[in-house]
Amino acid sequence: MTFREMNLRVFRGESLSHIFFQPRIEPWYAWHKQFNRLPERYQNLTLQELFDDLHVSMRYVHYYTGMPDPVVRQFDQHVKVHQRWDEREGWVTYETPHGDLTERYVRTVDETWREVQFPVRNVDDLKALRWLYQHTTFTFSPQNFQKGSAFVGDRGEPQFWVPKSPYQALAQVWMRLEDLIYALADYPQVVEDTMRAIDDSYDVLYQQITDSGLVHIVNFGENIHDSLLSPAYFERYLVPFWEKRSGQLRKAGIFTHMHLDGYFRSLLPYLKHLPFDGLEALTPLPQGDVTLEEIKGHLGDKILLDGIPAILFLPPFTREQLMETVEKIVRLFHPRLVLGISDELPEGGGEEAIERVRLVAQWCLQQGMG
Repeated sequence: MTFREMNLRVFRGESLSHIFFQPRIEPWYAWHKQFNRLPERYQNLTLQELFDDLHVSMRYVHYYTGMPDPVVRQFDQHVKVHQRWDEREGWVTYETPHGDLTERYVRTVDETWREVQFPVRNVDDLKALRWLYQHTTFTFSPQNFQKGSAFVGDRGEPQFWVPKSPYQALAQVWMRLEDLIYALADYPQVVEDTMRAIDDSYDVLYQQITDSGLVHIVNFGENIHDSLLSPAYFERYLVPFWEKRSGQLRKAGIFTHMHLDGYFRSLLPYLKHLPFDGLEALTPLPQGDVTLEEIKGHLGDKILLDGIPAILFLPPFTREQLMETVEKIVRLFHPRLVLGISDELPEGGGEEAIERVRLVAQWCLQQGMG
């Protein structure tokens, strides 16, 4: 049974030959490769070969793989975009009839680009953003998906994530959270009109995904944690969007899961009622703010994706503590479980971190399920 077959069997509720382990190790590999820090035994391995050497499954087609994103953002002819980049800073400006929107980026010590200035700060900027989305369309590229699917191969069912819900797009992509909360208090109609334009820009994307016949599992890459929103906003802005969009996919026979990490104690009562087949990256103590038992008590029949706190792959935590947690997760959640790291292997973890991944993988392969 290949990892791709096992991946779908988990979502279908079918039996497995052993515990299914799908850790996200791609950023660890990319960081160590970039800075020439790969341990000697891995220096000549490609990313795919590292997954194979560890005997673990791969989840995403475009996450640190070099493959193109299956989701493509397109502007119509009315949108003018200007970019300027130098060695350490970059600016992206979108022209709109309501004023320009400018993002500023800096290059970090890890040689990645980090956004340090969000383009939307006031009610006029929200009107500009609404205009921008009214001239934006998101589409699904079968060609990009198939390239990523070929890259993943039998290592897992190829997956990708759809763009963030309108609330999360504002809270994480376009605005400082503080500015969004004030805008919702002072200009709720303007914010909601902007959210509606964001949602409308996704119509073609969801139709194309469901029509493609290629996709079996989709992630909602929301990065939810309870510091971003109140329960009232959760109920008003997030749940209806998920019911609409996840409902479209599930009606077409596509499984869905949503990325929820960080602290989420206030959201525990909602988990079993969310319109997804699974929840990804739920992070228990000692990294999160809830116990594994509390997650189990609130998850209902949903699949848990991941579950192992990432810090257990680092000192001062021991291998014994890691394996105790792994065994508890399996006892509590198997077979509704895609075991993984919540949410990925720490990039600077060094050789011990990746060897702990191997340790977990070996244990999982030895747990025959019949």
